[in-house]
Amino acid sequence: MSPPVAVVSDTTHYLPRELVERNDIHEVSLYVNWQGRTDREADLPGFDDYYTYLGTAEDLPTTSQPSVGDFVQVYEPLLAEGREIVSVHLAAGLSGTCESAAQAKQHLEEEGKGGERIFIMDSATACGGEGFIAMVAAAASRRGLAGADALAECKEAREHLKMWFAIDTMEFLRRGGRVGAARAWLGSTLKIKPILTVESQITPIERVRTSRRAFERMVEYMRERHEQGADAWVVQHIQAPDEAAELVARGREVYGTEPAFVSEVGPVIGTHVGPGLLGCGGLPQRYLDG
Repeated sequence: MSPPVAVVSDTTHYLPRELVERNDIHEVSLYVNWQGRTDREADLPGFDDYYTYLGTAEDLPTTSQPSVGDFVQVYEPLLAEGREIVSVHLAAGLSGTCESAAQAKQHLEEEGKGGERIFIMDSATACGGEGFIAMVAAAASRRGLAGADALAECKEAREHLKMWFAIDTMEFLRRGGRVGAARAWLGSTLKIKPILTVESQITPIERVRTSRRAFERMVEYMRERHEQGADAWVVQHIQAPDEAAELVARGREVYGTEPAFVSEVGPVIGTHVGPGLLGCGGLPQRYLDG
């Protein structure tokens, strides 16, 4: 029997498929527009071809949020089963995805189809952070929490979540217009490796001179997170599997446990940050238990 609360998220969590299935997370796909066509991110068989294209494209591909209809298509059958829905999404400061979800909820309320049973969570983050919050919602559902209480659990967990990522260049952020509060770094003539986070928008943490220093800062950050009690941890990357594997090995030394997941960030986010991203972060394990 399905839990009374269903979890919906979008494809920018980049959770491994087995975790999506194990947590019964229902997905709404964002879109990427490239090579003269529009693809649902969920339908791409892999990311290598896209990133090869991205590295040579004269015009940066564009990305787009799900439509209201996309959300209705996922929400309506779940509501018809009598379930509540917690819907966890990409930061509203980066995308209109949450707004599309809100409009779908309103539409289903007006149609008398149970839209009032949908609880929308702006994760105020992306990628692994968003994935963590979707997993928190799933854990809350397994524990039998009602929709409002599961949403409250997600909001509390979000306060304890922190993620960092290092990128090779600011160029993709500049071209894609998602540079956020890191805009002041765009004019730098120094060869820098930016370290950033997402707190509703792209937020700068620090600048270092080399990829190696950026890597070691990731390790130091994992130590800080571990000391703060964030004992569930994750590593993500874009076209940097060797660096990710090395960071996982260092993370095992820090935490003494395996990561909650390791995955590659896909095209919707990758378009705006570019290949070479390496990220990590975590939150307390208790939010994932259930």
